[in-house]
Amino acid sequence: MKIRLLTLLFLLLHTLAFSQVKINEKQLDERLRALQKATQTVGFSVAIVQGNEVVYSKGFGYRDFENETPADEKTLFAIGSSSKAFTVALLGIMEDEKGLKFTDSPKKYLPELEFYNDDLNNQVTILDMISHRTGLPRHDLSWYLFPTEDKDSLLARVKYHEPFTGIREQWYYNNFMYLAQGLITEKLTGKSWEDNIKTRFFLPLKMATSNTSIAEMQTHENISKGYVLENFETNEVTPYYNIAAISPAGSINSSAIEMANWVKVWLNKGKFNDTQVLPEAYVEKAINPLMLVGGGIGDKQFPDQHLNSYGFAWFLSSYKGHYRLEHGGNIDGFSANVSFFPTDSLGIVVLTNQDGSSLPSLARNAISDELLELEKTDWEAYYLEKLAKAKEQNEKSEAEEKANTVANTQPSHSLAEYTGKYQHPGYGTFKVQLENDSLWAQFPREKMHLAHTHYDIFKPHPVKDGKVDPESGLALNFNFQTNDMGDISALKIKLEPTLDAISFTRSPEEIAVSEEKLNSLVGLYDLSGTELKISLEEGQVRLLVPGQPEYTLIPTGENEFAIKGLSGFKVKFEEQEEGLKMHLIQPNGTFTATKK
Repeated sequence: MKIRLLTLLFLLLHTLAFSQVKINEKQLDERLRALQKATQTVGFSVAIVQGNEVVYSKGFGYRDFENETPADEKTLFAIGSSSKAFTVALLGIMEDEKGLKFTDSPKKYLPELEFYNDDLNNQVTILDMISHRTGLPRHDLSWYLFPTEDKDSLLARVKYHEPFTGIREQWYYNNFMYLAQGLITEKLTGKSWEDNIKTRFFLPLKMATSNTSIAEMQTHENISKGYVLENFETNEVTPYYNIAAISPAGSINSSAIEMANWVKVWLNKGKFNDTQVLPEAYVEKAINPLMLVGGGIGDKQFPDQHLNSYGFAWFLSSYKGHYRLEHGGNIDGFSANVSFFPTDSLGIVVLTNQDGSSLPSLARNAISDELLELEKTDWEAYYLEKLAKAKEQNEKSEAEEKANTVANTQPSHSLAEYTGKYQHPGYGTFKVQLENDSLWAQFPREKMHLAHTHYDIFKPHPVKDGKVDPESGLALNFNFQTNDMGDISALKIKLEPTLDAISFTRSPEEIAVSEEKLNSLVGLYDLSGTELKISLEEGQVRLLVPGQPEYTLIPTGENEFAIKGLSGFKVKFEEQEEGLKMHLIQPNGTFTATKK
C-alpha cells in the first residue's frame, strides 16, 4: 500500500512538473521590451519550448535599423559559441557509431596535434578539451587577428600556446580545443565539420535556413545586420566576421524558431519528433557537469544560483532551485543564449544583433521567472546597476591610464626603425609600416594605427571607414624591444592576462635595391688578412666567410642589409676615400673590411 502511494505521489509530481506553462503574452512582451530599451538592443528574437512544442516565438526591434526592417522569429543571427554543443554532440554520435571514447587522447585521432609540453601531449583527453580544463588560456587573438581557412594550419599553432596552470587544475575557456574536436569528427567521418553539422543536425531537425558560414548566410533574405553599442550610447553597424577555420567553436548562424528544434532534442532524450537525432545515452551523460567554474556561486546577490559548472558544451547551475543548462555566444555584432531546464521540460532561445549584449541572459532569466512561477527579479534594475558600475570602472581605467602615461617622452628610434615583419609561431605574422609620419600595424584581418603613448610603447586603434577611431581599440600596449645592439628586435604584447607578454620577433622589411647598386657591392673584401666575398646570385646578395656557411643578405636600406637567420647581425656598406668599406655589425662589436 505504501509503495503504491509513493508511486502515485511520484507520478503526480512528475505530471505537475510537465504541466502546460501559462504565458501571459502581453505581460511577457512588456518585460522583454523593457529589457530591450535598457540594453539599447537594436533587435532580437525569442523562442520558448515546452516538451515538444514551441509555445512562444517572436521578434522584437529591427534586423536592419537603418531601414527599419523588423526582426522576427525566423530572422538569422550569428549564434557564436552556442555552436559548441553541436560540435560535442557530433562526438557523442561518434561514440555511438565509431567507438570513440571521451577518455581517449585526441592524438589517437589527430597524431599531428602537438601541445606546448610533454605533460599536455601525454595527459590531455578529449574530455579535458570539452570541459576547458587543459590548463591553456584562450589565445583567442591567434585566430581572431590571424584568421585562416585551413583548419590544420590553425591547429598547428597550439604547439606554441603556453599553458598557465596544470591539467584539470582550473577551468579556463579555450576555442582551439573545439577546433580540435571538429577535426576529430572530420577524421572519423571523412567529411568536413560543416557537412557533418548539416547532415546530422540541420537536415533531420528541419533547420532549413541555418548554416555555418557568413557567405551562406548572406544568400538568405531574412538576415540581421550586426551592431556595436559605441560608448554605451550609439549603435553602429559592424561588418560580419568570417570565423574561418575556428568554425567548430562558433560559426553557426540560425534563427530562434529553428534553434527551438535543437532544444527539443535535449528535452526529449535525443529525439526530434520520431527521429533519434542524438543517442539517448549521450544526452543522459551530457546534461551532467564535468568541471566547476569559479567558486561555485557566480553572483553573491543571488546565492541560490550556485554550483556553476561546465559540461559537454553547457554551463550548468541551479537557477532559483531549478536545474539549468545554458550556453551563450558572442561574435562581432551578435550575442546569443540557448538554455533548457531538463526537469521542467522548458527551453529558451534568445538571439540578438548587439555585440557583447547582456540581453540574452537577462531575457532568459525574466522568461524563466515568469514561466516557472518564481519570485521575480527586477532584471532591468539589476542591469542598470551593473551598467553604472561598468561606466564608473571604465572612467576609472581611463583616468589611471592617463595618469600612468609619462608626458614629454619620445620613441627611442626613428619611426622607420620600428617597421618590419613581426612573427610568433603560435599566432602569425603582421607588418608595422610607416605612412604619413605614423606607424600602422597591418594584421591579416585589419589595419590599426599605432598611437605613441610614451617611450617605446604604442597603443593600437582600429581604422573604420578609412578613418582612425581613437575611442576604441584593443586594450593592449605594443611594447617595442631592443637587442644588445640597440636595434628594435621584437614587440611584446600582453595578450593573455594569465601569462607574460607574448613576444613577436622582428624581421626588417626587405626593400627594393637596383641591380646596378647591388653589382657595385660585389667583390672581395679584406678583413685583417681574411678574405671575405660578396656575390650576387639570382638577385640575392651572398656573403661568404671562410669556414662558415654562405649567408644571404636582406636589403633593409640602400646600403644596409640584415643577415638572414641571424638576429642582431647586419652589414652596412660605406664609401670612403680609401675605398668601399663593409661593416659587419654584430652583438660583440663592429668589424670593418675594405674592398680590394
